[in-house]
Amino acid sequence: MSLYTLAVSGMTCEHCARTVEKALAGVAGVTAAQVSYESSTARVEARDGVPEAALLEAVKAKGYGAEPLEARGSSGPGRVASANKVTRPARKAEAGLHIAIVGSGSGAFATAIQAVDAGAQVTLIEAGTLGGTCVNVGCVPSKIMIQAAHVAHTHAASSFPGIASRPAQVNRAALVVQQQNRVEELRVAKYQNIVDANAGINVLQGFARFKDHHTLIVKRPDSRETQLRADRILIATGASPAVPPVPGLKESPYWTSTDALVAEELPKHLVIIGSSIVAIELGQAFLRLGSKVTMIARSKVLFREDPAIGDALEAALREEGMTILTHTQTRSVAHRDGMFQVETSAGVIEGDRLLVATGRRPNTSGMNLEAIGVKLDERGAIRVDDHLRTSVPDVYAVGDCTNQPQFVYVAAAAGTRAAINMTGGDAVLDLTAMPAVIFTDPQVATVGLSEAEANLKGIETDTRTLTLDNVPRALANFDTRGFIKLVVEAGTGRLLGAQAVAAQAGELIQTAALAIRNRMTVNDLAGQLFPYLTMVEGLRLCALTFTKDVKQLSCCAG
Repeated sequence: MSLYTLAVSGMTCEHCARTVEKALAGVAGVTAAQVSYESSTARVEARDGVPEAALLEAVKAKGYGAEPLEARGSSGPGRVASANKVTRPARKAEAGLHIAIVGSGSGAFATAIQAVDAGAQVTLIEAGTLGGTCVNVGCVPSKIMIQAAHVAHTHAASSFPGIASRPAQVNRAALVVQQQNRVEELRVAKYQNIVDANAGINVLQGFARFKDHHTLIVKRPDSRETQLRADRILIATGASPAVPPVPGLKESPYWTSTDALVAEELPKHLVIIGSSIVAIELGQAFLRLGSKVTMIARSKVLFREDPAIGDALEAALREEGMTILTHTQTRSVAHRDGMFQVETSAGVIEGDRLLVATGRRPNTSGMNLEAIGVKLDERGAIRVDDHLRTSVPDVYAVGDCTNQPQFVYVAAAAGTRAAINMTGGDAVLDLTAMPAVIFTDPQVATVGLSEAEANLKGIETDTRTLTLDNVPRALANFDTRGFIKLVVEAGTGRLLGAQAVAAQAGELIQTAALAIRNRMTVNDLAGQLFPYLTMVEGLRLCALTFTKDVKQLSCCAG
């Protein structure tokens, strides 16, 4: 007989553990299987000859991650560890270890810094601007623009009758100068200065493609080609705006988010194709800065989220004056005399600017990935496991070019763990309690499982939704748009997920993330001390609704 110990990732409750246990018990030759949700491990007793790969596949077939931790039998005992932690810490890399990193964004730099700390030499290969998406054309400039638009909106729409409202005088060109100066400051401080101060990091300008899984061919800006060999290679090439195959679109001077963020003139009428995160964030910003905005949504606003989220945000955007055409197909685009004519299933929409915001595609083409065996998903994203390994030995990938969520903090966390794994350690990226924020007003923030996601996993749930007219801070702000929703496991009350549409939702969601990470119940959450008056107190009030009518409580009572 052989005894296997597996690390199982992705479990959110005891029901998950039982699902994995049943899957393992169903593998031919398995005589016993025990799965612990608490330690994220599975112990399997099987007849000699049962392939370990069959056990791993059985777990993965149920939607969970699995890695071998111990195999006992003729080979003797191995290592045992928790899947949620660094199980073999980073150590000094083998002498002369060379890591090549394709890309120079947050994931790439997190990898480089950690790898150099472990003693490796790193070569960063960048075809464009150092720093990647976030600092240059993503998070930083967009949030600056959104904040400027918020200031303009508060001038024009005061919630207090004692403060006169008046339209803000907006100088878009001046705003762009301020914005891009800050982008440049951060790019130098957080990227260029790190390279300059670190002898272990070398930057090679050019576009890289694979010759084999240890060799890259880099086409330099002068068209010369350099061959680079490395012991490990990390792909961190990010993603770019996706452009749908709409007739006439490619022939027109449409904007992507990159163009929109640095445009120095405000459109009179901005037409947006798409209802993604980028579409609604930039759409609301332009609306508040003074443009008329029409959004064309093929389905609904934020259709991938809990339906209540899209409904609440759509109502808020319409109230501010945005025109939103839901369930509308874009059929063609024409550009004549400085105007766009967008033909849709709801008629022709005309505007002086057109923003295409229909998602982002992984930057994986032209790298010869398929030829060396790197597996991609249907979107062209690189498939990685929870150790950030691709399907090819010694080739890792992190960030928006992979099948992981496209958030900069996920890329950075993945980069640190990839470096640990490439230099002899053992680290897992666990996204069970990953928070996400959309920077509209009100903000949208989520963590863990939605009700629908939990039900798809076969988990019986209980939920409560608290409207913000029950949250004292929202009442004091005279802004009760939105709600807070908690999803718990029926019977145990363990918190599985949280969704919020609220002012400062992004600030309150991390408390829910920590509660999920620490496997708290709603009763645990309701019993915590929350400062009054804060928006995060809404989490406690929502938790209380599982057992009480909060309308019948005095302030701070519980």
